Amino acid sequence: MVDADSGWDGRGGSNTPGAGAGGTHGAGPFQGRSGTPALPDGRSAPALPDRHSTPALPDRHSTPALPDRRSTPALPGRRSTPAVPDRHSTPALPGRRVAAASLVALAALATGCEPGTATGAQDAPPPVRATRAAAPTASPATEDAKPPTAPTPSPSASTTPPAPTPTPTPEPARTTARPAPEPSTAPPPRILMRTGSESDRVRELQARLRQIGHFGRNPTGYYGSVTAESVRSFQTKRSLPVTGSTDEVTWRRLLGMTRVPTAAELRPPTERPVAAPDERCLKGRVLCISKNSRTLAWMIDGTVVSAMDVRFGSEYTPTREGVFEVFWKSRDHVSTLYDTPMPYALFFSGGQAVHYSADFAANGYGGASHGCVNVRDKKKVAALFDQVRTGDKVVVYW
Repeated sequence: MVDADSGWDGRGGSNTPGAGAGGTHGAGPFQGRSGTPALPDGRSAPALPDRHSTPALPDRHSTPALPDRRSTPALPGRRSTPAVPDRHSTPALPGRRVAAASLVALAALATGCEPGTATGAQDAPPPVRATRAAAPTASPATEDAKPPTAPTPSPSASTTPPAPTPTPTPEPARTTARPAPEPSTAPPPRILMRTGSESDRVRELQARLRQIGHFGRNPTGYYGSVTAESVRSFQTKRSLPVTGSTDEVTWRRLLGMTRVPTAAELRPPTERPVAAPDERCLKGRVLCISKNSRTLAWMIDGTVVSAMDVRFGSEYTPTREGVFEVFWKSRDHVSTLYDTPMPYALFFSGGQAVHYSADFAANGYGGASHGCVNVRDKKKVAALFDQVRTGDKVVVYW
């Protein structure tokens, strides 16, 4: 195929006017394949006079894409991409591909080994190379693109925040601790008397408690519930340990507040104090019997000769109250109504009499009589039986 304008048939020789017989151009831009292209500024590719001398590029395979603009050789003449005639005006010739490749090779030799862009690609943005796992780098921003977002820095020793400094705990204010009181090594006070005890010391305890109003009965010598309650009352009032038992501390405190009991105080005739006599008992020979104090006082002209504990009939068989006279005495009497013994009986009102009671001596005030006045001290009632005469006065009162 022959180019109508240039007369070049694409073969080894050249039909261009002025070409030598060796296949080289005479006055053209090439001296040969190994020659150096004529460059106007020493850097650019050979000057192309016009579109007729520029080989047509049929497709993109004939012009390699170059990565950036800096390596593109400056070309004289028009700066835009040369118009490529269509296939009707410029047929695709195989020889022109060889010429284009030679041109690119010569340009690369002139500018060094750096890749460059093809002619007319100055205004086009450089193609982006696809890289594999490229490290993020800051690229220059363009006018129509947003700056790339800075990648999140990976944690490193330089970016790791320092560990927070622990806040010191304030020390509590120092206070002078008082030493704890040492437990007492002193042994507890020894107990002298307690519930169930029976002795002359118990009798003295009861007599002393009676002197200061904590024991309301006559001493018996037995430490029972009444005595224990009296001791608790004393301990409470004197700010002592309340136990109900008499220890050494309680006993010493009581001794310091009382006097030595008399014989009459230690062994009184009755369990309870004898009540003040009724005025009807102050003259003559009188058996003065008090239901309130549960006592009998044998009195002559207002003087107490003897006294003893007594109990009375129940609510169903009460002992009659008033002024009476002894009308009959029976030493070994037996009740015909109840068939019970009534020794040392002194009858004063019908079937009611003053006499000894074994049941009273055994059970105390837990029982009652059938209306008679029972005495539990046999010796005392026997002595009384011998002293009392028929006709002596009997007064029963509250």
